[in-house]
Amino acid sequence: MTAESEILPHIIQRITGTPTTTYRIANLGGGCINQALKLCFGDQTYFIKLAQTGNLEMFESEAAGLEALAAAGVIRTPGVICVGMTETHTYLVLEYLPLKNTGDQALAGRQLAALHRTTNRRYGWNRDNTIGATPQPNEPCDSWIDFWRERRLGFQLTLAAQQGYQGLLQERGARLQEKLPGLLDHCPAASLLHGDLWSGNLGYDGNGEPVIYDPAVYYGDREADLAMTELFGGFSSRFYRAYNEAWPLDSDYQIRKTLYNLYHILNHLNLFGGHYEQQALAMTDRLLAELGG
Repeated sequence: MTAESEILPHIIQRITGTPTTTYRIANLGGGCINQALKLCFGDQTYFIKLAQTGNLEMFESEAAGLEALAAAGVIRTPGVICVGMTETHTYLVLEYLPLKNTGDQALAGRQLAALHRTTNRRYGWNRDNTIGATPQPNEPCDSWIDFWRERRLGFQLTLAAQQGYQGLLQERGARLQEKLPGLLDHCPAASLLHGDLWSGNLGYDGNGEPVIYDPAVYYGDREADLAMTELFGGFSSRFYRAYNEAWPLDSDYQIRKTLYNLYHILNHLNLFGGHYEQQALAMTDRLLAELGG
C-alpha cells in the first residue's frame, strides 16, 4: 500500500465529510521540498502538497499567505481548501487550476502594482513563514533598515556562518550591514509582498489571466518583489512597463535591487551551496563599492 492510498481517503473525508477509496491521482512531481499531486474524485479536482510530518507550520503559513494575497482582491491565487496532518504526512489542499506559462504579462504588472498598494503600518507580518525550506522571520518592525538588517540579510548571514561559510563573506556582510542606511534611505511603504516572486511562482489561467502561488508573504518594500522578478528572468518588458505605468519605480531601485536579491542568493547558498558563495560575494562587493567601500 502506498503512502498516497493511506493519506488520500483521509484528505477526501476532511474535505467532504465522507470517506471514499474511489479516486484518481496524478503525481505532478514537485520541487526540492514537497510532493505534488492532482486528486480527482467525482467532478472535483484538487491540488495537494504532501510533506513528511513536521512541516505543518510551513503549510499553515503558506495557506495564510495565499489567503492574505487573495484578500487584497487584485490578483488571483489558488483557493485554500484545508491544511492537516496524518501520522506520516502533512498536507495542503488547494483549488486545482490548470495553468500555462504564458499569458497577459502586462496585466500581471498592473495587478502586482495594485497588490503593492495594500499596505500596513509596520514591516513584517503576523507570523513567521518560510522562503523555500528556510525559516523566514517576520516579527513586525517600525524601521525598514532594521527589518532588512536583522530579519533578512543578517539572518541569512548567520545561517551561512553556521554552515561553515566564514571569512570574506561574513566580513564583507557585516560591513554591508553597517552601511545599510546609505542604501535604504527612501522610507518605503510597507507593501503586501508575494515574497518569492520568480517566474516559477506565476502562471496563467485559461483566459491568460495571472495566478500567483507559493508565497513567502510579508509587508515590505515593493522593490523587493520587483527585484526578484529580475533575478532569474522570465518576465517581459510588457510586465515592467505596465508596472511602472501603474506605480513608477524610483531611479535608485537599480542599486537597491542588488541588495534585495542578495537575500535570495544567500538563501540559495544556504539551501544548495556551490557557486552561490561567489555570487553573494560579488553582489556584496558591488554594493560596498556603491557606498564607497
